[in-house]
Amino acid sequence: MGYIAVIGAGSWGTTLACILSEKGFDISLWVYEESLAEEIRNTRINGIYLPDIAIPDNIRITHKLNEAVKQARYVVSAIPTQYTRAVFEKADFYIPDEAVIISASKGIERGTLLTVSSIFKEITAHKIAVISGPSFAKEAIMKKPTAVTLATEDTDTGLLLQEILNTNHFRVYTNNDLIGVELGGALKNVMAIASGISDGLGLGSNARAAMITRGLAEMRRLGLAMGAKEETFSGLSGLGDLVLTCTSTISRNHTTGIKLAQGMKLADILSQTRAVAEGVDTAESAYHLSKKYNVEMPIVEQVYKVLYEDKSPAEAVNDLMNRALKSEF
Repeated sequence: MGYIAVIGAGSWGTTLACILSEKGFDISLWVYEESLAEEIRNTRINGIYLPDIAIPDNIRITHKLNEAVKQARYVVSAIPTQYTRAVFEKADFYIPDEAVIISASKGIERGTLLTVSSIFKEITAHKIAVISGPSFAKEAIMKKPTAVTLATEDTDTGLLLQEILNTNHFRVYTNNDLIGVELGGALKNVMAIASGISDGLGLGSNARAAMITRGLAEMRRLGLAMGAKEETFSGLSGLGDLVLTCTSTISRNHTTGIKLAQGMKLADILSQTRAVAEGVDTAESAYHLSKKYNVEMPIVEQVYKVLYEDKSPAEAVNDLMNRALKSEF
């Protein structure tokens, strides 16, 4: 069947490569940083993103994009959303015509306001799939039970990929709502920043539960306006991922919110880690999408103002709580 190329050696890309390697597939892992690629080859450890995990010997490590994808039957994209277009405009020339691209990124492109599958549709003719859901890399790679959703527009492709990706600890469900799955995975990161702000201000469990519930309502409203299916937001890529990232201290986006609440500036927060908090860029895109589709998204709006207009987190919470009263549904 050819081999599987995983593009991006962050924590999630490395994890997916390791999960796939368990099933005996021929895996190639593309690493952006040449020095990190050399380090991983020599030590079989990704010291930056997963320092405690040994990378199996049957995963080939390469810094050369053409070498990674030229024979691939399946290409898994696990790079930050904002870099997807630039990387795959180069990679597409080398990817075989029959290859399927599987997006494992969770974000919305700044400027264009496109989800990752839509970016791919602009630059390639390959079939596209999306994998999303509540899946912290550190738990999945330790073989703790994880369930995710795989979205495709083609049922047969979805069923085939489901068999390829599923293991006895990594359960894969199928879905045909590409845009809904992507929006759930992207927007929950914005809500996780909001949840982190709430927790950082010490607002308690009531506030967090309200934020998750009303955040889900905002996600659903935008999704429906953009053609997604309502039930998708009750599933793994919606409610499941939202709960995970809004309640866990190991979420990068939740941590970003906590630091904002503590008074840190965004630039200082971002400079402290090489890992990407996708919600920071997605907050800007989501805010502009809400205006484009005329969808009320007050939590997204306040997160945007905290991130990009230097609004104080406490003032943002106050404004949310003192909006005009309304019916819940």
